[in-house]
Amino acid sequence: MKRRQNGSPQMIKCSFCARGQDEVAKLVAGPNSVYICNECIKLCNDILEGELMDEAALAPPEFPKPLEIKDHLDQYVIGQNDAKVALSVAVYNHYKRIHQKTGRDGIAIDKSNILLIGNTGTGKTLLAHTLAKFLNVPFAIADATALTEAGYVGEDVENILVRLLQAADYNIPAAEQGIIYIDEIDKVGRKGGNPSITRDVSGEGVQQALLKILEGTVANVPPQGGRKHPQQKYLEVNTRNILFICGGAFEGLEKIVTRRVGQGTLGFAREEEQGDLRRRLKRGEILSQVEPQDLQKYGLIPELIGRLPVNVQTEELDRQSMVRILTEPRNALTKQFQKLLDMENVELVFAPGALEAIADEAISRGTGARGLRSIIEARMRDVMFEIPSQEDVRRVVITRDTIVEGAYPEVISGDPDADLKEA
Repeated sequence: MKRRQNGSPQMIKCSFCARGQDEVAKLVAGPNSVYICNECIKLCNDILEGELMDEAALAPPEFPKPLEIKDHLDQYVIGQNDAKVALSVAVYNHYKRIHQKTGRDGIAIDKSNILLIGNTGTGKTLLAHTLAKFLNVPFAIADATALTEAGYVGEDVENILVRLLQAADYNIPAAEQGIIYIDEIDKVGRKGGNPSITRDVSGEGVQQALLKILEGTVANVPPQGGRKHPQQKYLEVNTRNILFICGGAFEGLEKIVTRRVGQGTLGFAREEEQGDLRRRLKRGEILSQVEPQDLQKYGLIPELIGRLPVNVQTEELDRQSMVRILTEPRNALTKQFQKLLDMENVELVFAPGALEAIADEAISRGTGARGLRSIIEARMRDVMFEIPSQEDVRRVVITRDTIVEGAYPEVISGDPDADLKEA
């Protein structure tokens, strides 16, 4: 306790919160008889740490170049070279645009959202998810078929942003630089190319509702999702720098493209001539010639097409690509199942011909790479049920007959180095 000039004691207080020394654990003296208590020091530290974290989150990052982005995608996604190049360039330009410095020329770069077109199981969702994970930005997936126009039964378009906020742990600045993948965007195409005079709440109405958040707007988002009501508190999310990737199979779009291309090269081509053209060209080759007018005929409104200027097509997966998907990526399916059995001290081996049989089965189902896991799961269910209770099993061999005929996998007990039986 400090004494006044007249000798009477003077109570020392914190110069910030005015609490006395008997109310706090510690007072730190500064110049000119200024004091700060330990509580205020802690509060200042918390404020500074928060501000520094926000500044770090908003600071221009050392962003990977397109070649680096593609190299990373190559480790997880097999094939789709053209799609990976196009996505790498589009994403790189998008984040350059976010962190551009305002110049004297006054040039503002518009946002370029992405439209992914390709059959189911060709890796559209995987490409988007791998991109977001590599860039370390929040990522959310939404299904366009679950959305409806505001005021109708279903899910509001703004609820897409709730998922992004949840992925960002409600860090709004981080969410505002995230990536949203909207799947099955083709399912909200209006029926027919002409505007409808009746309300289409799950088709054209959804497209209209998506326009603002795709282009960039400050959306009022219910923190927990659900329908809006007047007494509810909202979070404001600016979508100007959120990258939207919309994907869809667009079944039948190749017919529209073929008809346009056929008319341009053959005059008004007959239907059988258009069919011959489709048979000569793979679907991916046809879709690489997609023009905005084709998407409009399919059912997307012109305003939505304009907000998805980057068109990327994924190719159908052939047998060789399927086998590579099973074995080459870092988290390949065969590696995952081998890891599962390795936890039981059992080696899992795929005999020659087994992987090709799995690929053929997936192709016949028409599910693309998405069906590979279900095929392996079904063939291994019984053996994975029994092995944890068997102590002497050392190796399990999946043969071609296991996949094609449904035969029980070969189970080898005893010596782990025993020779494999011939498949």
